[in-house]
Amino acid sequence: MNEPIMTDMRSEYSKSLIQLGKENPNVVVLGADTTDSLKTSGFGKEFPDRFFNVGIAEANLVTVSAGLAVSGKTSFASTYAIFLPGRAVDQIRNNIAYPSPPPGKKGLNVKLVTSHGGLSVGPDGGSHQTIEDIAIMRVIPNFRVFIPADTIAVSKLTRLMAREYGPFYMRMARSKTPLVHSESQEFQIGKGITLRDGSDCTIAACGITVRMALEAAESLQQEGISCRVLDMFSIKPIDHEILEKAARETGCIVTTEEHNIIGGMGSAVTESVSESYPVPIKRIGAQDMFGESARDKEVPLLLEKHGITSFNMAKQVKEIRSKKL
Repeated sequence: MNEPIMTDMRSEYSKSLIQLGKENPNVVVLGADTTDSLKTSGFGKEFPDRFFNVGIAEANLVTVSAGLAVSGKTSFASTYAIFLPGRAVDQIRNNIAYPSPPPGKKGLNVKLVTSHGGLSVGPDGGSHQTIEDIAIMRVIPNFRVFIPADTIAVSKLTRLMAREYGPFYMRMARSKTPLVHSESQEFQIGKGITLRDGSDCTIAACGITVRMALEAAESLQQEGISCRVLDMFSIKPIDHEILEKAARETGCIVTTEEHNIIGGMGSAVTESVSESYPVPIKRIGAQDMFGESARDKEVPLLLEKHGITSFNMAKQVKEIRSKKL
């Protein structure tokens, strides 16, 4: 594959918020003392009356966001993934997801957007490497959950969330990420994206693992193995149709994510496929163990420890093909 173009999700999120702020006076942005790191402070410079930094108080961040939503605002609340949902599950559940004041609508119009998710946070240490947020957020009723693969996805999903009523959770990466999508790519709630077709196996990926999956498929092609690659950015709702089609046509699936293999995207894929067209599935991700400190240059080694590499994806594809029914 060609050398990837590396871009920053947080910068793209900031640009998208500013543009939304110009288009919609009801968009408000909130942070919890990480607004410079998340780069949402740029929105505050443009719209100081619509920007709120509540300090190191994540439960308050959620509650204030909910209050603004009740008053008719579209609230974007952001901090690190370890703090949100980590410190505020009660408030997320009961103050955002549970209320349903508008007739026919469920939950409040709050968008929780986090950064520094997964093991690639590296230098922040194992205590800050969030590997359980997908599991937490996808079991809360009324929430929809996105894990974008690149800045194009961040931009388009931010605008999608602003247009669509209701609560969302989106997790971004800390480090710069390679572009995998084109500007013409469309994103729909509950719809995965086929980035590469194949007939021998499917790799279902999300976030930073999408590029790795494409690299794995490229290497497998050199060995005569045709591998389909899906970007399952919409964790909830999951795309049952694309997964059943992949199961029927390729006969086995490898999932890969920067999250615990328990309760994450791999679990969502397994649940879906088991009810439609069961096939052998292998989940790649954090092996039910915490991360550990790793300097930026050591992050690939940390990912390798958990098998989150294109090499391991290719290896698992070759192994699971022998288990096809």
